[in-house]
Amino acid sequence: MEKRTIAVIDLKAFYSYVECLDRNLDPWTTPLVVADKERGTNTIVLSVSPFLKKHGVPSRCRIKELPKKFKYVYAVPRMERYLEKSADVISVLYHFVAEEDVHVYSIDEAFVDLTTYLGYYKKTPLQMVTTIINQIKEDTGLQATAGIGDNFFLAKVALDIYAKTAKNGIARLQSNEIKEKLWPITPLHKVWSIGTRTEAKLNKMNIFTVKDIATSSIDYLKSKFGVMGEQLWRHANGIDEADIHENYEPKERSFTLGQVLFRDYNSKEAVTIIREMVDTLTSRMRNEDKMCNMVSIYIGYSKNMGGFSRRSTLLAATDDSKLLLDAVLEIYHRYVQDLPIRNIGIYYGGLVPASHQQLNLFEDEDKQEKRHNLQKAVDKLHSKYGNNSVLRASSLLEESTIKERNEYIGGHRK
Repeated sequence: MEKRTIAVIDLKAFYSYVECLDRNLDPWTTPLVVADKERGTNTIVLSVSPFLKKHGVPSRCRIKELPKKFKYVYAVPRMERYLEKSADVISVLYHFVAEEDVHVYSIDEAFVDLTTYLGYYKKTPLQMVTTIINQIKEDTGLQATAGIGDNFFLAKVALDIYAKTAKNGIARLQSNEIKEKLWPITPLHKVWSIGTRTEAKLNKMNIFTVKDIATSSIDYLKSKFGVMGEQLWRHANGIDEADIHENYEPKERSFTLGQVLFRDYNSKEAVTIIREMVDTLTSRMRNEDKMCNMVSIYIGYSKNMGGFSRRSTLLAATDDSKLLLDAVLEIYHRYVQDLPIRNIGIYYGGLVPASHQQLNLFEDEDKQEKRHNLQKAVDKLHSKYGNNSVLRASSLLEESTIKERNEYIGGHRK
């Protein structure tokens, strides 16, 4: 591929920065923590202010693990607000480049292809990115850092490894600097796309630096990691042919929903949660005009007591909440133990278009049709009036979480 100029823009301590701005507090002098204290001391901290980061407080820990020496300002996560501010930042990017040259990677990170714009603006890559970051600061108040590279991978490495220590918060990594800047990197989990498990496996193969990967046999890596082995080798040699303009469509989609419970549930109470999750997930699937022919459930017990994950293939694809609930509960009752439950996950796979549905020969046809029409009517009410507009009577039970979760985005309060 031709050499390109890719920049990745990252918003510094995004959630905490937004909370500080909204409170008229200085993020660099305020010990602010984004976490919901009402969930208890085991609650995960989503973000800490730059002030706390500067003093060595990790951005991901539990409330109980926070150092005691600071008088913290706690902010309950507000996902709608963060999405709003993220959209404001993307709007700034669209002032400089076309929409097709922006790839939103996450709520606080986006890739931008600057290749065709450098000549137009008569700027170097550093000047261009500096201009964009300054405009983000002026328009939104948020502070951004950036990595610049000849492709996605090099830009991300520049951001993750070098931008954090750069005075201007911007770093660049070019193909001719690979041996100098990329190969020495260790430990390997610091590199984008290499997790701790992959790192451990590589270490057992006496591979500890990016250079070790780059100088290994590509066939050897493929024999150990499959297609991922080739990607490891290509990245280690600075090769990444991903195109920002190509929309990736996965060959096989699925629907998943998980929940970490606020307390330990017994096996009977958990049925209420499963029923609510199946309703939510099936409604989401129907809204995308899909049916599934495979269901799976994961149960995680409290206090590291283990758990189980099992799946079942259906006789025919369906989007009927009752049939899917029956299938999930059949698995659940078969394998669940009398242990405290803390995690539940539901998965739908084998998706097909909802063009037609095979009726159950052992149930009255009219009854099936009426139930399906009722479910679609409830979907429409939820769409128009909100997910709490129509609920099962079981939502009034003490163990129910559906009303509260319907007020959340991504597991956090709106």
